[in-house]
Formats: sequence, structure tokens, C-alpha cells
Amino acid sequence: KKYSDNGKGEINHFSLRYYGTKTFPVKKLYILLAGLLPLAAVAQKKVDLDPFSFSVQYRSLPKLKIDSTYRTYNVTVEGTRLVQPFLKDMSPGNFVLLEGWRKLPEQGHITIQVKLDDLLPESVNIKERTENVKNNLGQITGTRTFYHEEVRYSFAASAIITDYKGAHIDDIIISDRGSKLTYNSPEFPLRPLAEGYFALNTFKITNELFRRSVTNAMHNLSELITDNYGFREVSGNDIMWIVDSKKHPEYDSHRNAFRQLSEFLFSMNANTSIEKVREQVKPVIDYFEKLKTEYSSTSKHDRKMRYASYFNLAVLYYYLDDPQSMQKEAQGLILNDYDTKDGYAFERTATWLKGLFQTNNIYTRHFTIDVNNFKGPYEKDAITANKTAGVK
Repeated sequence: KKYSDNGKGEINHFSLRYYGTKTFPVKKLYILLAGLLPLAAVAQKKVDLDPFSFSVQYRSLPKLKIDSTYRTYNVTVEGTRLVQPFLKDMSPGNFVLLEGWRKLPEQGHITIQVKLDDLLPESVNIKERTENVKNNLGQITGTRTFYHEEVRYSFAASAIITDYKGAHIDDIIISDRGSKLTYNSPEFPLRPLAEGYFALNTFKITNELFRRSVTNAMHNLSELITDNYGFREVSGNDIMWIVDSKKHPEYDSHRNAFRQLSEFLFSMNANTSIEKVREQVKPVIDYFEKLKTEYSSTSKHDRKMRYASYFNLAVLYYYLDDPQSMQKEAQGLILNDYDTKDGYAFERTATWLKGLFQTNNIYTRHFTIDVNNFKGPYEKDAITANKTAGVK
């Protein structure tokens, strides 16, 4: 979106046009120019803000609280009697990944017990598709029909997470019968060829569908447990609002400030402390703070300029892992009374981030993890995981 001053999402321009060759007397010209000066002053007070994007990387923290010394896991998989033949050539447990933890063959701090249920065909129907037949001139000369079998089926899988002491941690529904899946057979020109295709190829098709269902289930399980308990490296993009009116006095400075910030933020990664970056961005923070006082009136122009400062600083503090300062900028956005919804959204985000830090007793999203350093509860020289996780 592009902001402008007329409240309609449009940019107003005024122009001076000279018609004919008539010469104005000096006095009349002076009066004309004097009348236009207020308009010129208004034009200089217009400001457009455009979204400028930047890239950033950080480490996610667990959503759910768990013993901070737990950093190893193992996976077991079991299935019903009917799925055993399909499991012979598969190793579903190999595809379960909890990022930021070390995986052990057995006896980890937590055990993820995966249970795979049957793949059940629930309905088989013949579907047809008709298409036009055309000659070399592109004229329709007839139609032809193709037939295929549509099989509706369901698959269920779940997981139970316990720790090495036997305590229950979590129950997870990976896939349930409420989610219906569809298999379509190849198309045939004759209906009898399509009928019975699934029945004649039941084992082959079921094996293929089971593999696909299990692979998807293990991927979904990995995503879920990493969100809840893991430490994923996250790469993303975000925006700041920058002056895009070339005649505005802050045009060059605003862009230069963003250019510096984007470079500093791009230099951050999930594995390195950001203390150096916090020092590097101070001049830019000072610049945006200065604009709040330089553009202090209640005019729409000044409120937009302050809006950009509050917004950009709130975003910056979020990626600097400083929810308290982010909260302050969010409150400033609300009091500034320009796009206050952003202020309320930032307040919620700052509260969430503060709670995330408190839940994990970790107050940064930038630290090194070497999973090879983690030892299971029954391995010798077991170390405390939070020594490497920025715990205060």
C-alpha cells in the first residue's frame, strides 16, 4: 500500500501552466506568485511512505515449556497387523526430526512413540471426462469420453511423548479419519477397463498410498514437535515504512537509515550473538527518535512521519530481541493516532515475545547449537543443554 495525504489512496499534484504569450505586469506577477506560495508550502508538506523489505534470520524458541536439560530424543514406530507388510521396506522413524535436539537410537531424554493405523478405502466410484474432437480446421466433429476410478480413503496416525522417567509429556494427533484423501486411477477410453482397476491392483496401490501417507505424517509430526519443543533456524522477510517523496527533506536520510538497518539485520544469523549489531544500529535509532521531536505537530504530515519512526523502531526492536522497547514504540504508535491498529498488533507481539523468553528462560534468539554436545540421560558426561542456549 502507498500512503498519501488526501485520505483516498491517491497522490495529489498541482502544476503551474502558462497559456499563450501574454506578458504579465510585474505587479500582477508578484501578486500571482504571492498567491501560489502557500500552495508550494503545502506541497512541501506532503509525504508518501512506501514499504521497503529486508531479510533477517533468527532461531525459534519452543512454544511449550519442557525441562531445559532435555535435549536428546529417540523415536519408535509401531503399526497394526494390516500395515506390517507395508512397513518392511520403510523406516518412518528416520524421517522424524526435532530440530535443535540430538537424535539417539534409544534412551533419549524423551521418546516419541508413533502409532500408524490402517489405510482404509471408503468408497470407489467411476468418474468420466468428456472432451471435444476437432478436425484440422479446428471444427468440432464429435466428442470422446474417458473413465477413471476415484477412491476415497482415510489414514490415521498419532504419537505419544514421554520422558526417560516415564512421565507423560504430550499426545499428538498426526492424522485422523476426518481428513478424507483421494486416489485417481489412470484414465481409460472404455468404462469396463476403468471398473475394477483398484480391485485388481489393491496391494500395489495401497502400498503407494500408505508410503505417501506415512511420509506426509512424519513431515507433519516433525514440524509440530519442532514448533513445540525445538530450535529451528528461521529465515524471513519484513518491512519498514520509508519516505518515498523525492522533494521531502528527509528523503535521502530516511533511505540511508533503512539501507544501514537492512545491512545490519541481514548480517545477523541464528548462531551468532547480536550484541555487535545492537551497537551498530544506535545511530539509526537516534535518527528515528530525532524525527519524533522534529515533526511534533498534530498535522497529518507530522503524524505520518512519527508513524514511520514508531513503526520502524518497533520492528527493529522485535528483531533485536527487545520486547520491552518494542512495547514502548507500540504505545507511541497508538497515541500518535495514525494507523493505530499497527500499534495494537505490535503490543500483542511484544507481549507474546516476552512470554516466550520467560517460558524458556532464554532471552535471545541468536545462539549456537551443536547437538553433538548433548548427551542422553544414560550416557556418560551428560551436560546441561541450557549452557549453550543463552540462559540467564
